[in-house]
Amino acid sequence: ASMGLKLLVALAAFSGASAFAPSTSVLPSARRSVRASLAMRDSYMAGNWKLNPESLDDAKALAKEVVEASSDMPGESAVFVPFPYLGAVGDVLEGSKVQLGAQDCYIEAKGAYTGAVSMGMLKSTGVKAVLAGHSERRSIFGEDDDTINKKVLTIIESGLDCILCIGETQEEYDMDLNNEVCALQLAKGLQGVSEEMLSKVIIAYEPVWAIGTGKVATPEIAESVHAYIRSWFTKAYSKKAAEAMRIQYGGSVTPESVDELMAQPNIDGALVGGASLVGEKFARIMNYKALDTAAAPVEEKAAPVEQKAALVEEKNGGKRTAIKEFWGKLVGSSA
Repeated sequence: ASMGLKLLVALAAFSGASAFAPSTSVLPSARRSVRASLAMRDSYMAGNWKLNPESLDDAKALAKEVVEASSDMPGESAVFVPFPYLGAVGDVLEGSKVQLGAQDCYIEAKGAYTGAVSMGMLKSTGVKAVLAGHSERRSIFGEDDDTINKKVLTIIESGLDCILCIGETQEEYDMDLNNEVCALQLAKGLQGVSEEMLSKVIIAYEPVWAIGTGKVATPEIAESVHAYIRSWFTKAYSKKAAEAMRIQYGGSVTPESVDELMAQPNIDGALVGGASLVGEKFARIMNYKALDTAAAPVEEKAAPVEQKAALVEEKNGGKRTAIKEFWGKLVGSSA
């Protein structure tokens, strides 16, 4: 619990704390209006190949499978491939509906930075989008929010699209801090990003506990966090910016789970890991079946704060409620 309390202190100490904690009371109306706005948000399916496949020939063969499956897909798609494969995979993707993406970048344009790859280099290979803030970059390579923010700005200023990845750990999820963690990562990752610049940004919500574990957040869990993220943009920017923002879900997305996830009104795509390495599986994800949920009754998922606190207290013996109240007091004292 001490680690969680440290996180709460960090949240409260962050300047402008009130700006990254929008009220969830705006969500019921947002749920009604967002379905109508889906037409302005094309779905975006992205395959993150990570440190795969093992050879250039395998990479080209996989890219060919993706291209063959993309002709009739809804929305947009991209594959984020290792640096050595960018040129060759880009050649395979040329003329298709699938964009070429890079998994990382460096903030400098040139110089004595051994092992670094600049935005100019990426653009010259045909890259259209770059990831920033993936949990593996945060945890394995030690990238902090300041570094991620610099990369976000560098990517946007280069004219490419930036997929900013955010999400909570298992411990943070168990403490019911998923919204607070996402709000903090959004506020820090998008520092200096104007509303106009948001047209080059896509958000990928990836609960860390679901990445590569086989665990998948239920559609209801994912939708509630996505709805909160959209409400954050309403508060931090505007309702127009919030409705235009595409928010992907990532975390062990499979052909079996994609349809129900994509039926949620605030889920606009997926950032896919392991399943993107199997042509048949990623083809099914790209060509998801749009389930008709228009006739379903509107659920008032965003209960008033008092009601939500009471439910949490009843279910968890007051543990999460106490943490929430402590965080609220800290934020209130620093605002």
